[in-house]
Amino acid sequence: MEGRAVGDTDRNKTSFTLSIGAMAMLTVCSVFSLRNLPSMAEYGWNIIFFLVASAVCFFVPSALVSAELASSYPERGGVFVWVREAFGPKYGFLAIFMEWVQNLPWYPAAATFVATCLAYTFSPDLAHNRWYIFFTTIAILWIATVLNFRGMRLSVFLSKSGVLVGTIIPGFFLIAIASAYILTDKPIQIPFNGGAALIPDLSTPKQWMLLAGMMVSLAGMEMSSVHVTNMKNPTSAFPRAIFLASLIILFFSIFGALSVALVVPGTQLSMSAGVCQSFETMLKALGFSWFTPILAAFLAYGALASIVTWMNGPSRGLLEVAQEGYLPKYWQTRNSFGMQTSILILQTGCATFLALSVLVMPSVSDAFWLFLALCGELYMVMYLLMFAAAIRLKLRYPDKKGSYQVPGGKVGLCLMSGVAFVTCFISILCGFVPPEQILSKGVWASLGYILFLIAGLVIFISTPLYFFNQYRRQQKNSIETASKR
Repeated sequence: MEGRAVGDTDRNKTSFTLSIGAMAMLTVCSVFSLRNLPSMAEYGWNIIFFLVASAVCFFVPSALVSAELASSYPERGGVFVWVREAFGPKYGFLAIFMEWVQNLPWYPAAATFVATCLAYTFSPDLAHNRWYIFFTTIAILWIATVLNFRGMRLSVFLSKSGVLVGTIIPGFFLIAIASAYILTDKPIQIPFNGGAALIPDLSTPKQWMLLAGMMVSLAGMEMSSVHVTNMKNPTSAFPRAIFLASLIILFFSIFGALSVALVVPGTQLSMSAGVCQSFETMLKALGFSWFTPILAAFLAYGALASIVTWMNGPSRGLLEVAQEGYLPKYWQTRNSFGMQTSILILQTGCATFLALSVLVMPSVSDAFWLFLALCGELYMVMYLLMFAAAIRLKLRYPDKKGSYQVPGGKVGLCLMSGVAFVTCFISILCGFVPPEQILSKGVWASLGYILFLIAGLVIFISTPLYFFNQYRRQQKNSIETASKR
């Protein structure tokens, strides 16, 4: 999960070697989370179509294209270097800033998930109490920040243990319990009506909005690509690792989402508490309701560990860029453990402000969806820049080759990048379609949803451009001052 840290590993100097299995698990950890299952459950049986389509058009291309970029441009900086080489430092800075800033709305969403899981360990009714969710979310965000002040050792431990305890074990339990629930003839919420149930009706705005949500759920494949040079024979090993990771992610996503959709009625499904709702409903029907708090505690630990880890990763990437001079000196501050304390405090402060949405949105579930929607819009901007940069670099420097190349050479990379670019653009447009939960609350709720996303995009895109202009102005002044001397 440290893959998000742009430039925190010097790939040319590392000595460890990743096996196919290790790379596959690293990729799974970077992408999959049980938090996404309730939003995926909205698809019903259509989840199979959307996941396979997303894997072909976005999921796999993002991994393979970024792997070639990482091996061809192995210097520290990741997406910043790729986009800078293609379009200049201004857009390189914008890309890396988008990779960092898209996490700001994700942090309160993840903390909201922790808060709802904790509620199910002692009082499930609190999962819908906005004041409990708000204050617990704020406390979780700042606890995670303070924990990060203590250095990388704790982050690495939480990353490894959190994936096992908070994702793998509950994921298997969810699918196993759902299977037992169905086999005992308990009522299901989405009956199967033949092959037609698998094909979505793409003429409705809801389906396109769900497609945008799916893109967010599968984003992050490029994070593992920074380690492609640590594999033996990456040209053949990396695609096999990605194929294995894709199968694992598709398995948990499809069967996990269907487990939620089959048990919890769509009208009652909470975006923040849907997984715990499913456990509660199934275990109660099977006579094991006492086990719900235990699984909820597992989920809470895994989500908290994820927050601690991801808070460190992207912020270390931004620290690398700050040290280049693109950001004010405040952003470069580190403590005795070498941790980027100023950036950690700043990002948690922004996440705390965004968490206020829990109090002003019609419901906690609406706020949770709003966080994910803004996260997706910002992330897709970064992907647009990355795929455009991949095409331009391949056309401009066709002979520049690293240890890994996308199958098909120039044509293969341009085709994959082109399809993924169009997919990301469509996802951005579809992201402005409010979910049914918000549409049902009237015009003002829907308008507020759209305006929030527009304001978020404008603010977060304008901020790095402002910093870059300030950097250029300072450079110009320094040159003019030096010339006068």
